[in-house]
Amino acid sequence: MADVVVPASARAAELIPARYRNPGDHFFKLVVLGLSSSIILLAVVMPVVLFIEAAPTFRAFGFMDFLTETTWDPVAAIHGAWPFVVGTLITSFGALLIAALPAIAVAIFVSEYAPKWLARVINYTVDLLAAIPSVVIGLWAIFNFAPMMRDLVYMPIYMWAIEEAEWLIPIIGAPSTYNLITATLILALMIVPYTVALSRDAIAQVPVEQREASWALGSTRWEVIRQAVLPYARTGIVAGLLLSLARGLGETMAVAMLIGNRNRMPFTLFGPAATMPSVIINEFREAVEPLHYSSTMAVGLYLFVVTIGINLLASYIQRKLSISKGVL
Repeated sequence: MADVVVPASARAAELIPARYRNPGDHFFKLVVLGLSSSIILLAVVMPVVLFIEAAPTFRAFGFMDFLTETTWDPVAAIHGAWPFVVGTLITSFGALLIAALPAIAVAIFVSEYAPKWLARVINYTVDLLAAIPSVVIGLWAIFNFAPMMRDLVYMPIYMWAIEEAEWLIPIIGAPSTYNLITATLILALMIVPYTVALSRDAIAQVPVEQREASWALGSTRWEVIRQAVLPYARTGIVAGLLLSLARGLGETMAVAMLIGNRNRMPFTLFGPAATMPSVIINEFREAVEPLHYSSTMAVGLYLFVVTIGINLLASYIQRKLSISKGVL
């Protein structure tokens, strides 16, 4: 048998260590590893920096005392985050309650009832709403939505309460153009596209066999949706709702433009209020005193913790509700 002649280039390649034979692959691996590590590093560095910047406030007031203090008065050097925490929770959870059912209903309609051409139109419109900058929505609400709601809704309710239900006055308050309920309604409008898109994707993941099995048992269309589609898709729907809530917690521009930015409690539905993002954007550039600046950073730390907590809760619920694990 003739000897196999190995080319000189192949023999030279064998002398090169394996890790240097494909420099392009090695470089790509390092780039991907670096980018992946930077995400983890950013998630770790961000709260650390916020905590360091907020440390003077925590030393002056205490971590929990600053959280529960209801007064925010930079002139008197008194800072408390509770009004903004309450305002954030009211607007975010209120917006979620308002947006959840309509958004899920739209997702069910486009997935199960609408003709393909109509589903495409609705999906395109929903995606377009999600792409509108929040400042544009805020401008529209300032000049159109907020005055209309004040004149056509808030004032008639307030006048009726004066005559018929005085016990409601401390709850609703005197109508203001920019107030808590207006910011909540606009925030609900802004998170609807996200809730629709996530719920629609969750419903689209339901296997066709799941529906066909229900049809074969003689189920009506609503029974197919209720018994076959929604139980399978509820994991994604619930996770989508929580992610939409996290989106609402961090919304800044539109809420800051419409909520009235009152830094004192108690809040009323028709009166001005404030949220954590709104106080950060309104006061950060004016925070010239060290304690004022540190308190603003402390509010940012609270917002970071709440948002991360909501996202972790969404992941946890998604795992617990997973049908593939047989939990539900």
